[in-house]
Amino acid sequence: MPNEAANEEQTFLIGLLRATYQNQELYPILQDNLTKLNNNLALILRKWVSDRFTKEPANAINIARVIVKLSTTIQSFEQGNPAINLEIAIAGYEVVLHIYNRETFPKESNIVQQALVTAYQQRQDTLSKTLGELQQQTVQTQTQIKIVTEQLQQELQQANLQFKDLNTIIRHFKQQEISSDSTSLITELHDLKQRQIRLEEFTNTANELPKIEKFNTAIFYDIENLTMGRNEPNLNFSLKQIQTDVEKVGMVNKIAIQCAYADWSDSRLRLLKNQIQELGIEAVQIFDYSHKRNAADMQLAIDVMELAQSRPTLEVFVIVSGDGAFAALAKKLHEYGKSVIGCAYEGQMNRVLKSVCDRFLPIPAPQAKTEDIQVTEVTEDNLLNDEIFVKTNKILQELQQNSQQASQLQKAGIPMSQIHQILKNNIPNFDEKQKKYNSKFTNFIKIIIEESNTSLDISNNKLIWREKLNQFLIAHQKNLSKV
Repeated sequence: MPNEAANEEQTFLIGLLRATYQNQELYPILQDNLTKLNNNLALILRKWVSDRFTKEPANAINIARVIVKLSTTIQSFEQGNPAINLEIAIAGYEVVLHIYNRETFPKESNIVQQALVTAYQQRQDTLSKTLGELQQQTVQTQTQIKIVTEQLQQELQQANLQFKDLNTIIRHFKQQEISSDSTSLITELHDLKQRQIRLEEFTNTANELPKIEKFNTAIFYDIENLTMGRNEPNLNFSLKQIQTDVEKVGMVNKIAIQCAYADWSDSRLRLLKNQIQELGIEAVQIFDYSHKRNAADMQLAIDVMELAQSRPTLEVFVIVSGDGAFAALAKKLHEYGKSVIGCAYEGQMNRVLKSVCDRFLPIPAPQAKTEDIQVTEVTEDNLLNDEIFVKTNKILQELQQNSQQASQLQKAGIPMSQIHQILKNNIPNFDEKQKKYNSKFTNFIKIIIEESNTSLDISNNKLIWREKLNQFLIAHQKNLSKV
């Protein structure tokens, strides 16, 4: 049935695009299909347009014009859920910006950028209004609790006074041996005791009413890091379990935002679709037409910094990735007074990132395939005392000091095959010495990078300069401060 529903929504989307292209009136169509204007439609819109841009590059401009027109119409559509309408419009604006670049289409790019800014502002206004209503409801609830508590306390005080008066009267009648009246007074005293007990129970119940918690947490999933690369992605992890572990942390009240970054056009990631929809996670599409490395890391960092500045109610940021490049992002969040929780596979989180996070949540490491299980464990003591570690680390440092190779590390990166050849040329019998650790070459270099705390990193099978993300964050912060 989920596949049938998805097909219906895609058919509805194609019908909308066809009507837009033919200049038909869209409002009647939208009014008749309010239930199909949902968050899943925004995801389908991103996926469908991405596929069209890839398969029909010659027709991309015409498709982009139709998408902009449709997004503008849905943005101004007042029926249904305004917040969801905005998300669908934003999805359309964001996806066409990959075609309307500033160099080739400056006018169109500017128009879409302005529309996107307006949509962002409307989204923020809607969320602020919702937050204000929740805060008002919280104040009203707490006021009612306070009034009821005060009334109960007053009644309890009166009951205590009456109880004392009755005790005095009983003692007086006992002294005069008036047994009949004494019996009735004792009965009344018993009833009064029961009333006192009930009032005390009501007071305790009122004091124990749960406080309304605020939405103070945002979670950002680096899917490529969780799948451990693109070549043979590992899907043996549970987003539900990660969310559950985060909710157990004391500083976390309620989760306001969840974003997962990946190239969702990869058919192998379809297995995650049910988890994404069930948990209400926003699937952020990362376009990689030019095979730019760290595209997901860059977009994740941009979104985190924008939310840190625009959403003061967000106090806790959860980064689900072991990539050491995010250490700079965590430090920057601390400057804004935010708390950072790191979450990654056990033993695979960069130690610098782990040290700057306020909390670390380990994810159980996936079971290795039989052919990948290592016989010899590579430990820090093995490497630090081994000639192959010292020589390899020295050569990596020399790469950073060489002006030509340093420039290549900063711009495009050096392929791991070329690094392998450099080490073979400079270290006699390198392959034989390295193989004693029973580790693949790339994993061997990763271990050396982590243990030596160098500024290098590995991405897309290339050796890169990790400081590039930190420089990008600083530049992006300057741009935001100008705005």
